[in-house]
This record gives sequence, structure tokens and C-alpha cells, in this order.
Amino acid sequence: MKATWYSKKWVVVLLHVAAWVLLFSLPYLLRPTPQSEQGANRGHGHDRYFSLFMDLSWVVIFYLNAIFLIPQLFYKKRFWLYGLSAFLIFSWLIIQTRILFYLFMNTKEYNMRMHLLFTLFIFLFILAASTAYRTIKDRMENERIAKEKERIDKEKENEHLKTELSFLRSQVSPHFMFNVLNNMVALARKKSDILEPSLIKLSSLLRYMLYETDEEKVLLEKEIDYLNSYIDLQSQRFGSKVKVNVTMDHFDNSYFIEPMLLIPFVENAFKHGTGLIQNAEINIELKAMNNLLQFTVINQHDNSSEETKDKTSGIGLQNVRRRLNLLYKDNHTLLITNRDNKFIVSLQLNLH
Repeated sequence: MKATWYSKKWVVVLLHVAAWVLLFSLPYLLRPTPQSEQGANRGHGHDRYFSLFMDLSWVVIFYLNAIFLIPQLFYKKRFWLYGLSAFLIFSWLIIQTRILFYLFMNTKEYNMRMHLLFTLFIFLFILAASTAYRTIKDRMENERIAKEKERIDKEKENEHLKTELSFLRSQVSPHFMFNVLNNMVALARKKSDILEPSLIKLSSLLRYMLYETDEEKVLLEKEIDYLNSYIDLQSQRFGSKVKVNVTMDHFDNSYFIEPMLLIPFVENAFKHGTGLIQNAEINIELKAMNNLLQFTVINQHDNSSEETKDKTSGIGLQNVRRRLNLLYKDNHTLLITNRDNKFIVSLQLNLH
């Protein structure tokens, strides 16, 4: 993650220096009147050295608490050791202040009680400010790390989903070709006259699969043309043995859809709704209005017959279920029912 301007080290150091300069300048900035002549001559300006040493002490205590005491003692719940350390620092501060007062100030003005109260107040203030600084800093750092981890996890998840979708989409083509070529073999064995027009239809399907399905989404119109070509191919194969009713209502050409998303349902209908079934009939209906696609496929199904399933049986429906869950999540509803010897697929898809 790219560092923001306020997280760069030199900016942080500059902000800290500015904060300390402002804090230590406040007594001079808020002084109502110029220092009296007596105060100016007292100690020949040595009181400035006293203030300088005290200011440096506050800085040391601030960063000692923030850098060492808080993470090493307070965060690890060593509260008694933290309290003892604070007491020792305060004791050292009192002794140091007394020595500095003796060296640079007028010792006759030294008031032990006032000195203790004043130093204690500032000590607690510095300790509280340091603790607040460290906890806020750590919280911001933890949030940054959490966001970075979330971003990396999301990128990994997206990459995983793209890889899985790519695999699922590539799996559709071989599965589709397996079924279609089986049909062609059957026509060739019968020396059927419809073999040639069927091959022409197959070439148009292959053209779509090669040149259109590389896109993430395609126009719904192209997907419907692909469906119609496949239905025509199967109708040529079965002829009058299977009645196919297709209803494709008018729709807005601006709709887009994942390529080859609907074909597995139609494949499944022709695979399991034909064969030994008497008066086989397949109904296919598609509507697209107000950004909502409704797709229904109904085929007859003989529940009493025991079909010999090959290794590819069910791959198409499993594939399309997974693709729908990955791409449309809560924006789709898929119902698959098997009742009264009819296999019904009903798909509602939000196309926005």
C-alpha cells in the first residue's frame, strides 16, 4: 500500500518537533506582561537553562513511556511493573528538579510542597498524553494492517474466482463438443441427408465459441442466436420425433450476459428429454424486461427408466450452478424441479 504523505517519517518527525516547540512556547506566548526587571536579572538568565533541562526531561519521559513502557509493560498486562517504573521515573524527576533548582535558581524560593504538586501534575499530563499517543498510533497501525490484509485477501479471492471462472468456462466447450460430436456420429452412421446442414450449423456455433466467449459478457442477442443455432441443430437431428417449442420475446438489445450461461439447460433437455420417451416435447421460453431475464426449459422425463450415466453426466448443470453463484450471487434465482414426469428449469437473472 502506498504511504500517505502524513505517514512518511520526515513528516512525522517534523510534526513532533512542531508540537513540542508550540507546547514549550506557550508559557512565553501567554505571559500577560513582559518579565520584570527583577526576574530578568535573577540568576543572570540561568532560569532558561533550568527550563531547557526540564523540557528535555518531559520529552524523554514522553517517548520512554510511548516506546518502551506501554508496549513492553502495559500491553502485556504487567501493571505492577508499569506502576513501579512510573514511580521510579517520578522520583528521579523530583531529585533532578531539586538539583537543577539548586544549580540555576534561587534556592530560597524553593517550596517542596508546591514543587511536588506542580511536578506531579505535569508528570501525569505527559504520561497521559504519551499513553494516548501510543494507543491511537497503534490503533491506526492495526487498522492500516487490517485494511491491507483485507485488500490482499480480496485480491487473492478475486484472482481465485477469475481462475475458477476461466476453468468453468473452458470446461463448457469440451462438454458441449462431446455431446454435439456424438450427435454427428449418429447422423453419419445413418448416412443422413441432414449431416451437411448440421455441420454448417456446428461451424457457426464453433465460431461463436472461439471469437465471442473470450469476453466477460456478451450481448444477450448474440447468446440467443447461439441458443437458436443449437436448437436448430438438434431439431435437424431429431426431426419429427421431438416437438420443440421456442418462445423468445422481444427484448432490449443493450442487455449483456455471461457467455454460454444458458446452453447447459438446453443441452440437458435434449439429452434427457429424448431417446425412448414417447411424444417427446421440449418447451423453451425466454423473456427479458426491466433488467430481469426469465428463462424456462421444460422437458419430459421418464423417472421409471434407469439411464446409464456416463462420467460427463451432470457436469453441465453443476458447472452452470457454480458460475451463477460466482457471477450473480444474490442477483439470480434458479429452481430445478422434477415432477409429473417433467423436468423444469426456471432461472431469473438480474441483468443490471
